[in-house]
Amino acid sequence: MTQDLLERITVSEGTMCGKPTIRGLRITVEQILRALAGGLLPEDLLADYPELEPEDIKAALTYAASVVGEERLYPIAGA
Repeated sequence: MTQDLLERITVSEGTMCGKPTIRGLRITVEQILRALAGGLLPEDLLADYPELEPEDIKAALTYAASVVGEERLYPIAGA
């Protein structure tokens, strides 16, 4: 299921400056995350972007969780 969702995320140098997008559309993962973080409900997001599907929102969240899950922060000595 997770891999199926992640297949909806595409990266192309020629689309949105290489940012991760949904299915090659000009809608970035970042746009979706910022809208949701700003309080927009998924139903409203889908209404604002009729080309989006509910699975696209799940894909954006799954992608973000994956990226954050791989992130490691290391303290700088002496800082």
